[in-house]
Amino acid sequence: MTRLKEATVGVVGAGIMGAGIAQIAAQAGHPVLLLDAREGAAAAAKAKLAASFDTLVTKGRLTAESAQQALQRITPVSGLDSLAPCAVVVEAIVEQLAAKRSLMQALEALLPAQAILCTNTSSISVTAIAQGLQHPQRLVGMHFFNPVPLMKLVEVVSGLQTEVAVAADIFELAQSWGKVAVHARSTPGFIVNRIARPFYAEALALLQEQAATPPVIDACLKAVGFRMGPCELMDLIGHDTNFAVTQSVYEANFFDKRYAPSLVQREMVDGGLLGRKSGRGFYRYPEGVPPLPVAVHQAPDSAREISVHGVGPVADWLEARLVEALAPQGWGPERVFDASWTGIAVDGGRLVMTDGRTAAELSTVLGTDNVAVFDRCVPVPTQPSTPGPALAFACAVTADEAWHGQAPAWLAALGFAPLRVADTPGLVVARTLGMLVNEAADAVRQGVCTPDAADAAMKLGVNYPAGPFEWLADWSAAGVAQLLQTLDEHYRGERYRLSPWLREAAAKEASQRRRAGLRGAAGSANTDWSPLGRA
Repeated sequence: MTRLKEATVGVVGAGIMGAGIAQIAAQAGHPVLLLDAREGAAAAAKAKLAASFDTLVTKGRLTAESAQQALQRITPVSGLDSLAPCAVVVEAIVEQLAAKRSLMQALEALLPAQAILCTNTSSISVTAIAQGLQHPQRLVGMHFFNPVPLMKLVEVVSGLQTEVAVAADIFELAQSWGKVAVHARSTPGFIVNRIARPFYAEALALLQEQAATPPVIDACLKAVGFRMGPCELMDLIGHDTNFAVTQSVYEANFFDKRYAPSLVQREMVDGGLLGRKSGRGFYRYPEGVPPLPVAVHQAPDSAREISVHGVGPVADWLEARLVEALAPQGWGPERVFDASWTGIAVDGGRLVMTDGRTAAELSTVLGTDNVAVFDRCVPVPTQPSTPGPALAFACAVTADEAWHGQAPAWLAALGFAPLRVADTPGLVVARTLGMLVNEAADAVRQGVCTPDAADAAMKLGVNYPAGPFEWLADWSAAGVAQLLQTLDEHYRGERYRLSPWLREAAAKEASQRRRAGLRGAAGSANTDWSPLGRA
């Protein structure tokens, strides 16, 4: 990247994104030429940047001297010809294919042959933008996230004809600007906007079947580390914007049912319930997400027999908590490692961590009426805070009235704030994480990105608490595959079809277990799952 060090950078578009790009390029030492088609917009953007630099100085994040130097490196210009000295030009104009394609063709005719053309598009094909260029190999996507100065991720997106060296130069340029760059192939949604679709889609699907309310869905996902739940995040983004991106990805994938938009969200858009900007979405504003009512649960009844079933961190944690709780009584739980489920058996009742099967289905499989399922969770400290983290659960229709009270009582005693939802497969967290993993696996399978790039993109681009392959490492390919197959069998559609990448990973796990002479998979909720169907 030595040829781009301190090279003049052009930025076309002086809106929020363009101004942010100009700011970080100038702070990195580049002369920046800022252009906007609107008269006076570039100068106004520089004036706003001056105020931003003053704020950074006040907060001690920049010295007064460095702020002044960065501001002086930004020059508003009024005509496209002014960009002729640039070695790199980044466009951040309206998200329309025709406008971007026309701009790139005009820049190609103006700039020297070695100059690199970058598009900040978030969803349009880089290959499509390059159509009509004499040298399409020098066009590459440089997708920043808003706000540019704060968000660390840059997706470096290669179109079908992008030269490898060009993508490598921009990758290194982004790093020199203090960003974390990831390579991506130009497919619908790139990395972040593609892999993130299930985070919204599963919440909307649960709402459509009236399985849970927005506050419950949001609370459950925030309990496992997400900064915002999907419903409040859609309200923040704007339902019109979120729906449009979903529609775009759906159409670009030839109407693949996995990306189908939601009737729930379309009705909200049609009704003008766009979220924060309209004053009402899933929630009313400025109030926002209402607090969940504090539930008071009875203490669990004294049990005659308690056993912990399954393997993996959740089963280990359940055993440790019950050993601690029962120690004053002079006894502890039994441990059953060779089990097809994870959870606890309390006398005739079963409290099972979801593997995708509903409580009603598990009631038949386990041969007992009193079954409840609980969601995937983050084990709480041995002395939990009050109230503990939210955790979705559902009871089988066969369960008696006493178990409907005892199931949440045991979850509360373990340190959670149990939230009752409908007996739907995968509940809230498990189905959401499973679908995020599945989408990431397909992206890797199709050469869009690497597993490491997917993890970095989702953590830095949308502030996920972990990346999809990090979740997979704590779960197992077999466990995710079983969950998705169960969802697929329940809903009978293309939405939950299993990624071939995950199917192969589950087969490798099974092979490793056979060679080790073991049964089951650590972290898998159902150890009898095989990649070709139920064993």
